[in-house]
Amino acid sequence: MTPEYIRVLIDYNYWARDRALASAETLSPEQLTKPLGSSFASVLDTLVHIRFAEWIWYNRWQGTSPSGPPDASALTTVAALRDTWVPLEQEIRAFVASLGAADLQRLLEYTAMNGQPSATPFWQMIVHVVNHGSYHRGQIATMMRQLGTKAQSTDMIVFFREQAAAAR
Repeated sequence: MTPEYIRVLIDYNYWARDRALASAETLSPEQLTKPLGSSFASVLDTLVHIRFAEWIWYNRWQGTSPSGPPDASALTTVAALRDTWVPLEQEIRAFVASLGAADLQRLLEYTAMNGQPSATPFWQMIVHVVNHGSYHRGQIATMMRQLGTKAQSTDMIVFFREQAAAAR
């Protein structure tokens, strides 16, 4: 795993996040919060969960191991969620940009949410953050269909194609 590829994965992660947020913005407040029986009750709850996961991993990378989520009571709209997520994105991007090849291999010790000690190489944690977001964005796409609408594609190949077209 190279630092360059990790940065591509982070670029993809936030490109896909932005597309998921844009899709969610097309929903009414009732649709956004409607319980649909997925891993998390609603589209909004799923988006908040993705942001929370990024927050907890970033905190671990900074040497702290939160035992619970931050207060999400104010995250009742896509705009409010975006307002808290963009600054986190900037912190994550800066952190990932600072990592060299040796850093990616380094084992980070932290305490998992269940209180158990854990240790994982940085590259695996970063890949997990991206994969975790992809998993839940797929759920959001299904929930959007259940609501009678459609989510923008967050397929990685679409990202790669857009990047190639922009580079031409």
